[in-house]
Amino acid sequence: MQFDVDSLKFDDRGLIPAIAQDDISGEVLMMAWMNADAVRRTLETGKVTYWSRSRQSFWIKGESSGNVQELVDFRFDCDRDCLLVRVKQTGPACHTNRRSCFYTAVREGGEVELMKPEH
Repeated sequence: MQFDVDSLKFDDRGLIPAIAQDDISGEVLMMAWMNADAVRRTLETGKVTYWSRSRQSFWIKGESSGNVQELVDFRFDCDRDCLLVRVKQTGPACHTNRRSCFYTAVREGGEVELMKPEH
């Protein structure tokens, strides 16, 4: 069966959340937004492409930093309103130079930093 991008449920801004997960470790790396064209570009090129809400433009993960995300598997949830992109991550995924954007946890009522920047 052919996949139809328009079958996904985008919000009123035309966006859908996309969670990036390391294909080997299963670690959740980051969350960003895609629009229909970013989904198409990701599927066509294998380079994970997001939509920047602040710049109102596409950004290919790692285009300027070199910390690229190569698409391994593209999935969507049962409601078709959230994406999971399983990726081969090169370098840190977070703009803070950490492996994951999810580096802060709440433990015993306080914030705990789980990882330091890589460089």
